[in-house]
Amino acid sequence: MDFLRPADWEEALAAKAAHPTAVPIAGGTDVMVEINFDHRRPEHLMDLNRVDELSEWEVGEETVRLGASVPYSRIMEHLRDELPGLALAAHTVASPQIRNRGGVGGNLGTASPAGDAHPALLAAGAEVEAASVRGTRMIPIDAFYTGVKRNALAPDELIRAVHVKRADGPQQYSKVGTRNAVVIAVCAFGLALHPGTRTVRTGIGSAAPTPVRAKAAEEFLNAALDEGGFWDSRTPLTPSLVRRFADLAAGACNPIDDVRGTARYRRHAVGVMARRTLGWTWDSYRGDGRSSEGAA
Repeated sequence: MDFLRPADWEEALAAKAAHPTAVPIAGGTDVMVEINFDHRRPEHLMDLNRVDELSEWEVGEETVRLGASVPYSRIMEHLRDELPGLALAAHTVASPQIRNRGGVGGNLGTASPAGDAHPALLAAGAEVEAASVRGTRMIPIDAFYTGVKRNALAPDELIRAVHVKRADGPQQYSKVGTRNAVVIAVCAFGLALHPGTRTVRTGIGSAAPTPVRAKAAEEFLNAALDEGGFWDSRTPLTPSLVRRFADLAAGACNPIDDVRGTARYRRHAVGVMARRTLGWTWDSYRGDGRSSEGAA
């Protein structure tokens, strides 16, 4: 295995163009596990830790540009207000040591359906900034996941940053695991209210071959909130509305049975998380911060 260590971004792109099969590594929290267990033996490994710009972020008026290597601990510490859903997801990532090393770029590059960042990125409507010696392009998060542990990157491309809209409403994230630390999600659910556009977005992890949105649930809730005047009145959501949203969210799953949980359990858990996160986010939108009886 050859080890590549570019000194800057231009060198990294040139190295990736010369060695398209090179596997980038920054935190190494996913790649090194696969290598240590001999599940993967790349011909070239590319260390990106000397590329300082990948560990930087920029908060704009409407979006946050998050370098691919910004660790989860920094997101939790510095971007809780701008990216609340992603910050909540970061809290659930493994252990403090992993949160100090791992970043969103690695999650995206691995594209595991169980990646903790994916539901929050889907709910927030993120875009992935991909670059190569040929230029830079933006990939909408909905088009990024193409299969089990596969993404839309070309062989010569690297993830430079993730662009996430600053939250204009409440966001929530919920995850089911077998314990509180160092756990891979049995399933996860992200929800974001976007009052500016009067829309709701979701994200589901570890309950389908790829991270997915519960689009039917979103469409139902968007219509119900609009037709019922809920955005303006900020009245409590009816129990029947919440239940229907939860059922549709569970129906968006296409899970498998594995050592972490059964398909039936995953569908049930996603429905429960959808119901609870909707209650939490709506009560936050209403301004009282309490879980509503109808969504409990």
